[in-house]
Amino acid sequence: MQSWKLMAVLLSCSAIRKSYGTRVLFENLSLSLSEGERTGLIGPNGSGKTSLLEILAGNDVPDSGDRAIRKYSRLAYVPQDSLFAPEDTVLSVLSDAMAGVHLEEREKTIRIEMMLQRAGFEDPAAPAASLSGGWRKRLAIAAALVTSPDVLLLDEPTNHLDLDGILWLERAIAAANSCLVVTHDRYFLENVATRMVEINPAYPESAFQVNGNYSEFLERREEFFEAASKQQESLATKVRREVEWLRRGPKARTGKSKARIDAAGRLIDQYSAATARSRTATAKIDFTSLDRKTKVLIEAEDIGMTLGGRTLFRDLSLTLSPGVRIGLLGSNGSGKTTLLKILEGGLAPDEGTIRRADLLRVVSFAQDRTERLDLEVSLRRTLCPEGDSVIYRGRPIHVAGWANRFLFRSDQLEMPVSSLSGGERARVLIARLMLQTADVLLLDEPANDLDIPTLEVLEQSLLEFPGAIVLVSHDRYLLDRVSTIVIALDGSGEVGAFADYSQWEVSRGERIVEKAVVKEREAPASAPASQKKLSYIDQLEWDAMEEKILEAERELAAWHHEVQDASSDANRLPQAYEQFQQAQARVDELYERWAELDAKIAK
Repeated sequence: MQSWKLMAVLLSCSAIRKSYGTRVLFENLSLSLSEGERTGLIGPNGSGKTSLLEILAGNDVPDSGDRAIRKYSRLAYVPQDSLFAPEDTVLSVLSDAMAGVHLEEREKTIRIEMMLQRAGFEDPAAPAASLSGGWRKRLAIAAALVTSPDVLLLDEPTNHLDLDGILWLERAIAAANSCLVVTHDRYFLENVATRMVEINPAYPESAFQVNGNYSEFLERREEFFEAASKQQESLATKVRREVEWLRRGPKARTGKSKARIDAAGRLIDQYSAATARSRTATAKIDFTSLDRKTKVLIEAEDIGMTLGGRTLFRDLSLTLSPGVRIGLLGSNGSGKTTLLKILEGGLAPDEGTIRRADLLRVVSFAQDRTERLDLEVSLRRTLCPEGDSVIYRGRPIHVAGWANRFLFRSDQLEMPVSSLSGGERARVLIARLMLQTADVLLLDEPANDLDIPTLEVLEQSLLEFPGAIVLVSHDRYLLDRVSTIVIALDGSGEVGAFADYSQWEVSRGERIVEKAVVKEREAPASAPASQKKLSYIDQLEWDAMEEKILEAERELAAWHHEVQDASSDANRLPQAYEQFQQAQARVDELYERWAELDAKIAK
């Protein structure tokens, strides 16, 4: 195909501004999303990432500036919270998503069946409301993907997904036409993004944009800040010189001196703006330990647990000593949170023994933050239930100063917790956690909703904590950096120990994507003879059919756009329309063949 296929702009915003009251989120921000681009959008909590997505999705309007979407382009948006009606099932959600797609019913049915397989849903009739948070998120993403959108917008999709779900999402996005993803998962950005955008008041036009993945973005951003620092030093020198000249008070108020005074004023304003942009605050996280000398804090020996008739783990032994940091891996429902409850003492194992040091102090961070926070209570009383000061490491700190340490403004103190974002609520819990003295920290998904600067501070604090840590997280970067050992639960009772996340991933067959391909190829060969409905040649064709259809549909969409572009060009239009018809015929042919093979299997 021609280069236009990669360069055509599908969605853009130009010089937009958004504020809430007197607080400006961003201004003069411009952004475009072209075909073939997978853009990662990052930024500090409260910088306006969700507001920007709402504007791009057409659900909100900017205070000023323009938003444009290419004519006839289909857009799908998956917000942070995945909500479904009580009567919704997995199948009905996908069917409702396809209602607005102009395809024959047979093609819609086949596409839905393909998506059910790709997303891993075994029971299409399962009520959507009964699914776990991770599977509800997977369903919402699948409902967006099944429509084959030209533009896909995702807001924090990795927050509720387990590692299998995240790797599935990486594969799904790699096959998407064009997408923009808000996420703080740095490995995800490294593996998926072809372009990075950070919105942050530290930049002159509210955003810094780089073509490349996350590591390339970090390099370019460092270069930008080095250049900005040198420019600021140069500005500071000029400002000092001009201030000295102004203080001398030029005697002759000539036109020339007045012009210099005006120029000096503009220079000072420019320096002030640059200085203000350079002050990007980060949360100050520092956990308090008893710093006890006991060698063994918690020891578990051959423990096992069964819930609902399913063995979560068995013969699990571990020792928590000062400086030991265990990362827990496993899919949703594999028993990670259950194991934390056993270590905390809130639940007894079915088998094995647990021994704890005398007067042990265990502090835990729960995954479900709404259970630990009263949403109607003000931020002030949530951080400081009584009086005006908290006690941190034996000394009082005023609640306003304590809130400021976690990047809360003074005007937020009287606001109810319900008005805070997910990232802000996470910081509230960490602020309360830090006031407790601990020997052992049990952290269940502490990284959810935290921005990257806060994640980096959290990582450093965990590395410096002298006690023991058990960390459950789907943030692979956090696990790799913090853990001294990784324990993996596979959900069927088996337990494995690994040096780090990467070793665990290799042990599963390089990557889960490769494992999935192997599984698909081996399934027909391992099936009983009575279940083999296809010949060897037909089975090979069936295995490759999904990818063939997806590629044919991408080609059809590309020629559809070309026909639209060439509609006013008499020279280009005939050839473009001919290619479009050929692409349509190819898609129809593949769907017909899919139906034939499906009918053979059903016999």
